Amino acid sequence: MSKKRRQFTREFKLEALRLAEQEGMTATKAAEQLAINRGDLYRWKREFENEPDSSFRGNGKRTPDDERVTRLERENVKLRAQIQFLRKVAGYFASGKN
Repeated sequence: MSKKRRQFTREFKLEALRLAEQEGMTATKAAEQLAINRGDLYRWKREFENEPDSSFRGNGKRTPDDERVTRLERENVKLRAQIQFLRKVAGYFASGKN
């Protein structure tokens, strides 16, 4: 039987980081008090330092940059299809069969 993975909310992670930053508190002590892995606490800290606004997005949520890239890729596919259609139409009218 497999263990179910624990999931933590953004608020919990931020509170854990605040606790670890308190004077006289170490990451090890904070992790023990919260019954979490010390490595998770360090990873959360690194993630928060790199991207404070978009850290701890959750499952399936992308960064604003990722969303922008996805939107632009979709737009690119649509525009390529329109160009291909216009080329076919231009070829039809240029052939004089109309």
